[in-house]
Amino acid sequence: MNSDVIIVRNLTKRFGAFTAVDAISFSVRRGEIFGFLGANGAGKTTAMRMLCGLSIPTSGSASVAGCDIVTEPEPVKRNIGYMSQRFALYGALTVMQNLRLFATVYGMSDADFRQSARTLMQWLDMESLADTTVSSLPVGWKQKLAFAAATIHNPSVLFLDEPTGGVDPITRRRFWELIYKVASEGMTVFVTTHYLDEAEYCDRVCIMVDGSIRALDTPAELKKKYKCDTVDAVFRQVAQTALRSADA
Repeated sequence: MNSDVIIVRNLTKRFGAFTAVDAISFSVRRGEIFGFLGANGAGKTTAMRMLCGLSIPTSGSASVAGCDIVTEPEPVKRNIGYMSQRFALYGALTVMQNLRLFATVYGMSDADFRQSARTLMQWLDMESLADTTVSSLPVGWKQKLAFAAATIHNPSVLFLDEPTGGVDPITRRRFWELIYKVASEGMTVFVTTHYLDEAEYCDRVCIMVDGSIRALDTPAELKKKYKCDTVDAVFRQVAQTALRSADA
């Protein structure tokens, strides 16, 4: 049985004469924490948008959770969770109202929502905050809630787009504990980050430069190959030839 839940083959995205993503290929296993790194202009944001079913590729193919990103974009969206640095929460609503709203978007039944919400609130130690207005929460609790909203429907794949930007080191560490927990239970985590020390926590790391994959392996193997002590140093070495300056 194939354990790969993300399969990408020669995926390409062009905007006129500009090639944002240039024939990239890779796969991600069930329960893997996959780090997706790249400087501004590398193409990682464009690639993630295609994998989330939000942008149609120019050529190539990809499947996420068994769904084709071109012919089945809606099933792709139902089988993934997404969380960005800019928490997509509604400040005027309570914690529970936010979770119910996201559950509705994902098409959950009321019974499934109640069970999932109860489990998440207990796990995240947020039961006492159920009726608290989100705007009054500290950043760390907002981050927890955003994580809960992205996983309320128990997705096969969780996309995290720089989720720890702007939070303190302690909160970042606690957030990675959440990532490890869901991955240990079989959820695949696809994460981009500007904090290269976080790449050390990933099972494998992919480094994109100017729309292409320049390195892909475990942190240990990358450090060995490039004779570096940290993934940060590996990234700087691999990305030093980058020509692009605009985000892509």
